[in-house]
Amino acid sequence: MGKTLEAMLALQAIERQLAEVRRHFNSSSAAVGVQQRRVDQLNERLQSLHEEVLAHQKEAGAVELELKSREDEVNKLRLSLNTTKTNKEYAAVLTQLNSLKADNSKLEDKALKLMQQTDQVRVQSDEVTKQIAEARQYLEHVKQTSAGEIARLEQMRADLEQKRKIAAESVPEKPLGIFNRIASTREGDVMARIGIIGKKPPFQYICGGCNMSITPEHANALRTRDEIRFCDCCGRILYLEKETSSQKA
Repeated sequence: MGKTLEAMLALQAIERQLAEVRRHFNSSSAAVGVQQRRVDQLNERLQSLHEEVLAHQKEAGAVELELKSREDEVNKLRLSLNTTKTNKEYAAVLTQLNSLKADNSKLEDKALKLMQQTDQVRVQSDEVTKQIAEARQYLEHVKQTSAGEIARLEQMRADLEQKRKIAAESVPEKPLGIFNRIASTREGDVMARIGIIGKKPPFQYICGGCNMSITPEHANALRTRDEIRFCDCCGRILYLEKETSSQKA
């Protein structure tokens, strides 16, 4: 393997460590965000329940006012029964009175149902309030736990970035640009070893990154030249480890 590929392979070893540290860092940072969203969702749920209670109370208040008004009408009709002069007038007033009482009974049922619904929502509110307290407590725990881990990972990332900077100085400018471009899309998995299948020629060659077949041309070129060769399938930079005498075409 040529010096350029050797330098790039050393750079990839650091790049892979960096990618792993970044993944852990993002995971630790995300844990706080996930728990914060949980608290926010519970708060939104509690606010919704409070609004539902107010809506029930408002509706119940309107029903009570209507019942009071109708009770006044019932009382007036009862008085009218005593002042009717004919059986026909008495029957008409009695029919009106019974109809009004039936309507009032329905309103009373509605008022009772609203009270029951309000009580149910309040029970839910109490449960959500309890969940919020627990979620906030856990959020603080996650923050404290993550803080130390995040600080440790930040230091590791800084150390690795310094090592990467030093290792990158051994890679020529153009190959380094290619390396960085692939690293940005593959989280450090830039290079792939060429695998050789078979005990004697003709050998088969595969990309160690995607396990797809590659042409012998790539292996033959890397045996004699220090150049950048790409897998035709995954686009990784190919390299060939030192071969035994039996593996050479």
